Amino acid sequence: MNHLELEQEIGKMARAMMTRNSLIGKDLIAALRQRMSVESVAAIAIVSIERLIWHDCESVIWSLNYVIPADVMAEIRRITALTACKRLMGKGFVLGKDFSTDAEGRLLLGKNARDAVLVG
Repeated sequence: MNHLELEQEIGKMARAMMTRNSLIGKDLIAALRQRMSVESVAAIAIVSIERLIWHDCESVIWSLNYVIPADVMAEIRRITALTACKRLMGKGFVLGKDFSTDAEGRLLLGKNARDAVLVG
């Protein structure tokens, strides 16, 4: 998939989220799954969420609850937890001491790591 096609898919996903129509969103995800891995579908969803969250946070929350399937959501959690871990380690925090992840990929933060994440 080239850059233009990727941008088009991200735009479609963001617009589907804005409609708050679960059939449109689920059909789009099903079409993406036929051409891409779950990891790629999750990555498109993450970028779409990032673009939409500043303009229509309610549609993002609705989509997370009603459109994104469980396996894609699990992959989103995995990708975002991995990215957060890398950022925390880059700030000097120690995996297993200051933060960790649980079996479901949720990030578990100690007080100092939580403060660092909240402050940015």
